[in-house]
Amino acid sequence: MDTLKQKEQFVSVIEQNKGIIYKIANSFNRDEEDRKDLVQEIIFQLWRSFPGYDNKSKFTTWMYRVALNVAITSYRKERKKSALISPISENVIEFIEDDVPIDNEANLKLLQQFINELKELDRALMLLYLEEKSQKEMAEILGLSESNIGTKVNRIKEKLKQRFLKINNN
Repeated sequence: MDTLKQKEQFVSVIEQNKGIIYKIANSFNRDEEDRKDLVQEIIFQLWRSFPGYDNKSKFTTWMYRVALNVAITSYRKERKKSALISPISENVIEFIEDDVPIDNEANLKLLQQFINELKELDRALMLLYLEEKSQKEMAEILGLSESNIGTKVNRIKEKLKQRFLKINNN
C-alpha cells in the first residue's frame, strides 16, 4: 500500500474511533495538557504500529491494546516523576462534606475517583468493562485469559462496592 493511501486510511479509522483515544486519555490524566500530550502520544504510537495491524482482531481491539499500553506506560513514568517532585497528591485535599447528601452525580464522581485510584491494569479493565466490552474482547486487548478477566472484574466491583459502603456508613 502506498504511503498516501495508508495515511488516508489511518486518518479515516482514527477519526471514526477517536472516542477510544479520548476515553483512555481522560481515564489516565486529570490535567488537560497531560491529556493532550497523551492523545498525541497514542496517535503517534498507533501510526507507528499501523503497518503491523494484521486484521486478526477487530481494529478497535487492536486500537485499545495500543492505546492502553501507551497510557499505562505514560502513567507509570509520570507517577515516578511526580513522586520525586510532589509526594502529596492534590486528591488528598479533596473531600465530601458529611452533611451533603450523596446523589447520583456525587456517586459518579466517587466512582471516577475510586477507579482513578486503582492500579493501572485494574483501571484499564474497568474502563473496558464500563465500555461494555465482552470478556473475550477485554482478554484480547489486555492479553489475559477470559476467566482471569471475569475474576478480576468481580474482585474490582466488590472492592468498589465496599468503598461506597464505607463512605455511606460514615
